[in-house]
Amino acid sequence: MNSERIFLSLAHMGGQEQDFIKEAFDTNWVVPLGPNVDAFERSLSDYIGEDRFVVALSSGTAAIHLGLIQLGVQTGDEVICQSFTFAASANPIVYLGAKPVFLDSEMDTWNMNPFLLEEAIQDRLYKTGHLPKAIVAVHLYGMPAKIDEILQVASKYEIPVVEDAAEALGSTFNGRKCGAFGEFGILSFNGNKIITTSGGGALVCRTEEQAKKAMFYATQARDPAPHYQHSHIAYNYRMSNICAGIGRGQMMVLDDHIARRREIHRLYTELLKNVSGISVMQSPDSTYDSNYWLTCILVDPAKAGISREEIRLRMEAKNIETRPLWKPMHLQPVYSKAPAYIDGTSESLFDRGLCLPSGSKLTNDDIHRVVDVIMK
Repeated sequence: MNSERIFLSLAHMGGQEQDFIKEAFDTNWVVPLGPNVDAFERSLSDYIGEDRFVVALSSGTAAIHLGLIQLGVQTGDEVICQSFTFAASANPIVYLGAKPVFLDSEMDTWNMNPFLLEEAIQDRLYKTGHLPKAIVAVHLYGMPAKIDEILQVASKYEIPVVEDAAEALGSTFNGRKCGAFGEFGILSFNGNKIITTSGGGALVCRTEEQAKKAMFYATQARDPAPHYQHSHIAYNYRMSNICAGIGRGQMMVLDDHIARRREIHRLYTELLKNVSGISVMQSPDSTYDSNYWLTCILVDPAKAGISREEIRLRMEAKNIETRPLWKPMHLQPVYSKAPAYIDGTSESLFDRGLCLPSGSKLTNDDIHRVVDVIMK
């Protein structure tokens, strides 16, 4: 196995990140908070638009946690969450002693099914006497969810939406940036995302008051006093000035990274269009403009003559990293007893789906090498 390894999605530096990091060292701003944090938050706010306020945090998971806290989620409450997602979308619900209620996807975007959403809300109200406290909707793999339909149902029952756009920075629905639709939006800058701060995330808020409250809870909820005084339990969730310096540099190449991921998706689509039993995930129509964080395929074993798992293993043998689609939360052992409204969509996607290498550092030759394994 002599070929250099092709990874799923590596961090891709733009060149100016080290300038901001050096500035932080030169000015001794190496602790959490500082000029880089302020500037990174402003650039994200400008990018998302719509007068949103952004708070830079240690992770996207922390952002979901703080969003749910501000929505008043408490012990015993129920929160509806997309089942077909990474565990970080659901775990903060449990942090607060609340109970996740999982919802299946629809096949157009692979995201939360708006029809099942209304069915679940009505059924939970009938069974518990209470409406769910919040809804966590996800834009999976960069593909915008049917967010207008989800918000319409949520508004009907006056349930706030936390919009998990961890994988969808730069994606748009009907011309609006993902992360700007919900009461709170969630961003992630993990090492494999469109841009990275080595780790980290952000909470997108509608109001300055929400942003200030998020900062308060993210910095141990210190009361205004000359000594350390605390009236609330809180967290150490703020992003460091060093990490934010990386983010400032990454913002300068964000559009380039998105353009390259979209070009990689276009190339995969073209190269695989005539391969029997292989279909590349596509936007339903021009309203959905995905960043194509990861290009994903579905495998029909009856037509392809090979399963998703066999393709994954053959890729690994050729030193190429691929990954099955997310295993739905309702199939996870830790959530086996949670209520779930399932029609089989996410289970089918998990059984048949594979994420292909999609990082913006990949060359066209790398993509051809991936496709060659499938063709053979």
